[in-house]
Amino acid sequence: MKELLGLLEKNSRYDVEQLAVMLGKSTEEIKAAIKKLEDEKVIIGYKTLIDWEKTDRDAVTALIEVKVTPQRGEGFEKIAERISRFPEVKSCFLMSGGFDLTVIIEEKTLKEVALFVAEKLAVLDSVISTSTHFVLKKYKDYGTIFAQEEKDDREVVVL
Repeated sequence: MKELLGLLEKNSRYDVEQLAVMLGKSTEEIKAAIKKLEDEKVIIGYKTLIDWEKTDRDAVTALIEVKVTPQRGEGFEKIAERISRFPEVKSCFLMSGGFDLTVIIEEKTLKEVALFVAEKLAVLDSVISTSTHFVLKKYKDYGTIFAQEEKDDREVVVL
C-alpha cells in the first residue's frame, strides 16, 4: 500500500494499468486497493500542481503564524476547524514552536490578505496574535522544483 500511495502522490495521473506494471500486481488488485484507500479516507483527493507564475493570473500567497488559546477539553481542534472553514484558507497546520497554527491563504491583492487577517482571523475569540509572511517566489512545492532551467553540460570542442 505504501508503494502505491507513494506513486500516486508523485503522479496522480498514473492509470491503473501503469500502476499495476510498476507494482507487479494485477489491475484488479490495484483498483481494489485504490477503492479501499478512498473508502477509508486515506486518499482524500487528487490535485494538479500549477505554476501560476506562467499564467496571467495574479495572486498573493500568505503564510500566517497564529497564536491561539486552546479550548478546555478540545485543545486546538475547534479553532483550527473554524479557521479551516474560511474559503480563503488553502491550508491549516498545527505547529510546534513559537506559534500554534500555520494558515496559508491566497488572495488577489495584499489588501485582501490584510482584510482577511484583520476582519476574519484576528477577531476570533481564541486568537491571541498573528504574524503574516508573503510568498515572494516558489522554488519547490509538493516535491516539484519550479523554473528549472535546461543546462547544457556539453563541452565546446575547437578544431
